[in-house]
Amino acid sequence: MPDKTTIQKTKLISLIGPPNSGKTTIFNYLSGQNYRTVNYPGATVEYSVSDFLKSFNINAKLLDSPGIISLSPKSPDEKVTVDSFFNHPKFGVADLVLLTVDASQLSRHLFLVEQVIRSGYNVIVVLTMCDILNSKGFDISLDKLKSMLGFDAVKLDGRNGDGLDELVNKIKLNHEKSENKKIVKHEFNEKDLMDIFNKTGNIEQEVLFSLNEYVPDVCKANLQLNVISDAKLRNKPDAKTIRYDKVFLHKYWGIIIFILIVSLTFTSIFWLSTPLMDLIDMLFTFLSAQADDLLGKTIFADFISNGLISGSGSVLVFLPQIIILFFILGILEDTGYLARGAMLIDKPLSKIGLNGRSFVPMLSGFACAIPAIMAARTIQNKKERLLTIFIIPLLSCSARLPVYSLLVAFLFPGSPFSSGLVLAAIYLFSIISSVIVSGFVNRFLPKIVNVSDKTSFIMELPAYRVPKFKFVLKNTLDNAGQYLKKAGPVIVIFSTVLWFLTYFPNTNPVIENQENIPQTELEHKINSERISTSYASNLGKVLEPVMRPIGMDWRIGVSLIATFTAREVFVSSLALILKATDSEEDLQQSIINQMNQAKIESTGNKMFTTSTTIGLIVFFVFALQCISTIAIIKKETGGWKIPVIQVLVFTFVAYLFTFLTVNGLRLMGIQ
Repeated sequence: MPDKTTIQKTKLISLIGPPNSGKTTIFNYLSGQNYRTVNYPGATVEYSVSDFLKSFNINAKLLDSPGIISLSPKSPDEKVTVDSFFNHPKFGVADLVLLTVDASQLSRHLFLVEQVIRSGYNVIVVLTMCDILNSKGFDISLDKLKSMLGFDAVKLDGRNGDGLDELVNKIKLNHEKSENKKIVKHEFNEKDLMDIFNKTGNIEQEVLFSLNEYVPDVCKANLQLNVISDAKLRNKPDAKTIRYDKVFLHKYWGIIIFILIVSLTFTSIFWLSTPLMDLIDMLFTFLSAQADDLLGKTIFADFISNGLISGSGSVLVFLPQIIILFFILGILEDTGYLARGAMLIDKPLSKIGLNGRSFVPMLSGFACAIPAIMAARTIQNKKERLLTIFIIPLLSCSARLPVYSLLVAFLFPGSPFSSGLVLAAIYLFSIISSVIVSGFVNRFLPKIVNVSDKTSFIMELPAYRVPKFKFVLKNTLDNAGQYLKKAGPVIVIFSTVLWFLTYFPNTNPVIENQENIPQTELEHKINSERISTSYASNLGKVLEPVMRPIGMDWRIGVSLIATFTAREVFVSSLALILKATDSEEDLQQSIINQMNQAKIESTGNKMFTTSTTIGLIVFFVFALQCISTIAIIKKETGGWKIPVIQVLVFTFVAYLFTFLTVNGLRLMGIQ
């Protein structure tokens, strides 16, 4: 067990290392997953900070920054990280640095270690992935590594935490060495880098030994280890990774498997989420009914029941689907498959001016465009970075998922398998659309932003690993929590605003012959009359000439305007405008029922038909309807030029393709 002596002097311990070196796993072990993620001041680059677990008795902050491969930054993202490493804007200079090193890629990862050491830091090297190195028939002499580096080193198994106690003890023993240390930020020139490269290669040869030739002998104080200098054998991927890659990176099978994984992902979103969605439906239906019973037929009761409860519930009902999406993406990332996906689509992406580096930001765009656009900062080439940012809003983010789920459920009621396939087709369509737009924009972007440089694509493929479900689940819940924090306040505010617009000024409409109308039908007539004479109706009728050519009326127009705050507000807006509340059914089914009954006021025709519903889906695929996304694009591109072009172009394209879709389907006899 670790020594219980509490450290008083260490103020900051930084954890750095190359991507895929196990850094986040170690951070989770040391922090107990009790951390917060924030941005560096003046930047969108995120770092995580936490106290150590109380049981470790370490009185220090633990800071985890994005992975880097060198202290010579090549992208804006890396520059912010490196600059903050030498002098963090909040915590200052680290007293101790924990450097994660993939033991199976020793010389490459020691490159960063040597740079940090030459900068004057006190370090502890944490060797990870030793099991992969052992599977190749090799191991590392910690004594030789410590001697050649001049600092402590420890092995830690990310799968089960073996070595964690030793690491904690070394942290406690090493903090005193940081006193009076002079930290120097070097500008490493070509000669320095070559010298470091040669040194790390020599270290690798000295500290690695073959397990087949090493016979331990505790009686010999000066044991000489056999060293195998065959670098090709040492750096060769483990047999399991080679075997799996023959399938997952196959020229044909790899693409087929990739498509199947994507299809199964979105099909499972419907299958697995249905029971949880039903529970949420029941909860909000119960709360809405209780509000009506307790508060009576008053304006306040209608606000609570139809404004806050039903409006929020109609969006929160889709939270299980969003959690499942995040969880599956986390599993794919933790197993090492996402990097293979980047390799598979590098060649097709190169045809449209991108490369495999754009894959991760683009994939993140399926969760939320905002972090995806931030992730594009790791793309070194300016043209490719801007082009990636330009097309990310076309990828169907999780905010669109509630909209798609509602519209697909309307088209295919009671058929989760068909709904799942259609949802997968929608996401595939958004990918194809983004590819086409990217190929088109690629021809004009150099003239818009005056760039034309090209780069090659090199990506480090991590070994296949069994996912750490505890960490994946924790990250999934964190992401879902961030989604709720972002969407929740917006939903509440705009549910309130929309309720006001749909309830006033005619709060008590007069219906003739009320005594001859059944109570349920009477309430429906009152609601319809109130909405048709409301402020929302007056605002929406200004949009009527624009909505009529695509087979819709002012009510959908008002809902589409509301989505500029957040796309998912479309569902709650529609629920409020259509008065989709019923104590005897769940919220989603209530909205669908009202959609089936809704008619265009000027013509009496059904408003939601197969053609108009598909048209709405097409509109949401293309339209850039998120103020937060527009704001972050402005910040990342350094001006309003690109976001303004995006809003104008994507809105025009969305309307044009919606018009062609609706009227094209009608010409084919599909109403």
